[in-house]
Amino acid sequence: MKKIWISVALVVVVAALLFMVHRSFQKTRTGANERTAAGFAAGPDGLAAAEIGDKWGFIDKTGRFVIKPQFDDAEPFTEELARVRLGGKWGFIDRGGKRVINLQFDNALPFINGSSGVMFAGKCGYIDQTGKFLISPQFEQVLPFSDGLALVELNKKWGFIDTTGKFVTEAKYDEAGDFAEGLASVKLGDKWGYIDRTGKLAIKPQFDNELDFMDGLAAAELKGKWGYLNKRGKFVIDPQFEEAWDFAGGLALFRAGGKWGYLDKTGKPAIAPQFDAVLGFLDGLALVRSSGKWGYIDTGGKYVISPLFESAAPFLADLTPARTGGKWGYIDKTGKYVIPPQFDLASTPYHGMALVATRGRFGYINLSGGYVIKPQFESALPHFDGLVMADKQETIGYRNITDPLVGKEEWITLYH
Repeated sequence: MKKIWISVALVVVVAALLFMVHRSFQKTRTGANERTAAGFAAGPDGLAAAEIGDKWGFIDKTGRFVIKPQFDDAEPFTEELARVRLGGKWGFIDRGGKRVINLQFDNALPFINGSSGVMFAGKCGYIDQTGKFLISPQFEQVLPFSDGLALVELNKKWGFIDTTGKFVTEAKYDEAGDFAEGLASVKLGDKWGYIDRTGKLAIKPQFDNELDFMDGLAAAELKGKWGYLNKRGKFVIDPQFEEAWDFAGGLALFRAGGKWGYLDKTGKPAIAPQFDAVLGFLDGLALVRSSGKWGYIDTGGKYVISPLFESAAPFLADLTPARTGGKWGYIDKTGKYVIPPQFDLASTPYHGMALVATRGRFGYINLSGGYVIKPQFESALPHFDGLVMADKQETIGYRNITDPLVGKEEWITLYH
């Protein structure tokens, strides 16, 4: 299964590596898993975590520290609580900076639907918003609950539990993924298959690799080639591709002959493989790379913005970050720089603001390029609540959960 899992020791966001190469941003399991999930309170008026003098606190939209810098690490507020770390231990504070849940955990996930996966004394369980254990620490790794089920590891095997901690499916799988469209991928030995929510094997393990079901189909690898399955386990598009990804909006990314293109649900190339790298379509535009430069194509495969940029981001707003000459600026949908390249790092805009870095300091700009908060912080996070770390291509950033742009999967992402 094409997913990146990190062992317990690496979990919850390693604050050493990024945002100036500060946050290593990965989808992880742990005594908690930094995975996208629903149920966070999002809004443009939230607080942002920021670092100054090697300590983290929280600033408002004027740049004033509302919660003074005092923590070794800090993460965005979710469900009115923020994770903070001090002296190697994680806990939770409220918006007034009060320690609502003492700093006592080796690792902790953000609160999702009233619970958080935590690691305590080397074992993982789940707590409520008062810090009381809902499910006692007993697992090696845990993921957040989704639709009443959570994936956990016990004795080096994976299974699903309900909200009481009872196993709904036996912990017997070598690896497993979350449920998608009623099925979850599971691995027995070196082969992948799918189970339903009762734990019954829906498609027996037989594939070398596989992805989740989306739009009724799942990409699966057999004997070194990728094709697409239906939910009966039958290939409706025969294995023939070097690599294949999920269908979304009727198209899927695929690689053949060393080049990437776009496939329709009949298995025919909608856009012939010709690109070195590609991303999915968003509002009719897709970011593609050819001869080392990035540009944007429409659903017919025609360039709308020629490949001119060293790096670029999908359009989540009217402007998006793009890099030229080693510096980031912001382009519009004609490919014209509205904010000239000048930043070392730049985030995707959200509610009229973007996080940028220059000369080793972080600040915030508006979409005219003027500073709302001048660069002054050693590190900083996007200025919003309800965001959670998640993996997306070669970027690092946060996904906004409950206040998305209409019809878009929205990511507040810092590009470097």
